[in-house]
Amino acid sequence: MTMNTDAVSDLAATELEQPVRGSVWMRPIEMTCAALLTFIIAILLIGVIARYVFSSPIIWGDETASIAFLWLAMLGAAIAIDRHEHLRLTVFLNLLSERSQKFVTTLGLLLTAVFLGSLLYPAVEYAIEESYVTSAALMIPMSWRASALPVGLAMMLAMVLLHGVRLGNVRMLLAAAAVIGGVAGAFWALTPALQMLGNWNIVLFLVFGVGALLIMGVPIAFCFGLGALSFLTFASNVPIFVIVGRMDEGMSSIILLSVPIFVLLGCILDATGMGKAIVEFLASLLGHVRAGMSYVLLGSLFLVSGISGSKVSDMATVAPALFPEMKRRGHKPPEMIALLATGAAMAETVPPSIVLIVLGSAAGVSIAGLFTAGFAIAMVLLLVLAVLARFKSRHESMAGVKRASFVTIRKAALVAAPALLLPFLIRSAVGGGVATATEVSTIAVVYALIIGAVLYGGIGFRRLYSMLVETAALSGAILIILGCASAMAWALTQTGFAFQLAQAVTDLPGGWLSFMAVTIAIFMVLGCVLEGLPAIVLMAPIMFPIAKTLGINDVHYSMVVVTAMNIGLIAPPIGIGFYIACKIGAVSPDEAMKAIWPYIGALLIGLVLIAVFPILSTAFL
Repeated sequence: MTMNTDAVSDLAATELEQPVRGSVWMRPIEMTCAALLTFIIAILLIGVIARYVFSSPIIWGDETASIAFLWLAMLGAAIAIDRHEHLRLTVFLNLLSERSQKFVTTLGLLLTAVFLGSLLYPAVEYAIEESYVTSAALMIPMSWRASALPVGLAMMLAMVLLHGVRLGNVRMLLAAAAVIGGVAGAFWALTPALQMLGNWNIVLFLVFGVGALLIMGVPIAFCFGLGALSFLTFASNVPIFVIVGRMDEGMSSIILLSVPIFVLLGCILDATGMGKAIVEFLASLLGHVRAGMSYVLLGSLFLVSGISGSKVSDMATVAPALFPEMKRRGHKPPEMIALLATGAAMAETVPPSIVLIVLGSAAGVSIAGLFTAGFAIAMVLLLVLAVLARFKSRHESMAGVKRASFVTIRKAALVAAPALLLPFLIRSAVGGGVATATEVSTIAVVYALIIGAVLYGGIGFRRLYSMLVETAALSGAILIILGCASAMAWALTQTGFAFQLAQAVTDLPGGWLSFMAVTIAIFMVLGCVLEGLPAIVLMAPIMFPIAKTLGINDVHYSMVVVTAMNIGLIAPPIGIGFYIACKIGAVSPDEAMKAIWPYIGALLIGLVLIAVFPILSTAFL
């Protein structure tokens, strides 16, 4: 099967390019989101200062920030639609002819519009109901917060309809509408029969239905939303009003406040060149040894991940700085791409990992414990990749390679020191229980802005504004996935499927080891197809209770889940992370596909060690 580097998600593509300018009529929304993000950071920073400096916590701080956060998430999701930044799978869509692609894209747009339009009135009802509830600290109606849902849904619907109009093909729009109407009518007529199928509806709507939408290239968030909507509409008597409440709950955890702030931190890393300083320092230390540049690449991904929390940002920072020298030493581009992709998967558990933050929120696992264990697990995976890299580099050309002088190393160390301090500050503060992930993310952003301005050239106002808007769009795209996945996960649990799965798994021979094997298989497949965050929100409420009944430590189980998911994410021919690495390195996926399997094999060895020996995850807790 032939694939090209266009077969990556829209989200990945936009993260690799210059910031995308949205439509002119979205500028007020963009300005609002930039102001909301700035306000959230300011409120959280004031809270940190009041708590740690004056020992006088601000009781209304978190509540105020959470209200602004939901507005940021919903409006940011609308900006993401305008900029085509919602995560979607385009591998299969790109295999179609141009005309077929346009029709399927039109069909996906109308399906998205159906989902958003169906939830609009229930969201208004939800906001009205919330007006009867008063907030604990501010003593204001909760409708101030809940109103973000109908407003955001209306903005997203307007953007989707606008994209449909821009297609300009009325005949194709009518044909797509006819297909949707015909399928919906058939399901409506079959509703009595469908309700008699019981849990087979899970397979029909939440497996095949969602799978078909993914193949069509519908954004992942709306795949989940449409799956839950169709399941509740045609196979149950539950009102779709419930979906709005589940979406609100999925996006409202206080832990998730740190997600947009860590996304912004990754943007600051790119803009100031802090990541490049780390790469240059490691190159001065290790560049002269055999496989040294491979070690530098892995070490840079490890350390840079400790600042940005974004795989795309990490790879885009490291690869351009190291690939030219690696090519000069005889490294083949496919091997370099394989090491880059698997190195990014290795570094995913290094704090501040957005995946770990979301997992902690979805499964109720300690963020401090996850951050502490994440460092150790990343070291295990780093070791197995380094051993393979050393073996692969046995024929590396070292001609003309010289050890860097002490003066060069010292200069590189001085330049990189402020950047190197940041990942250890984040890990130690959260892991040691000194501060929460949200508080640390705020401190890290302020630290990075100050250090960036003093030592790394700073960031201009226009660049900072574009970073705020881009952060809002990316955060909105992430958070709407979490909301829709929460709705679908709720639908799964309400059917009794979770209980039946627990019964089946606990009856497997081999006890907890068999369950670990099942977990690895499930999350590798989900990581390959869905990417990390939706897979976690969808399956964590189901799998973690089972793990607990089998006596598996929740932090240990989390490390197995995240590692398996990340291996799936870079596994060809579907894994999105693989195509992102190919795009960064300008290498054909067909060439890189053969080279990556030994590295995936090394990660699997590391994963087995992590699964079988819990002490690797729990030793430092």
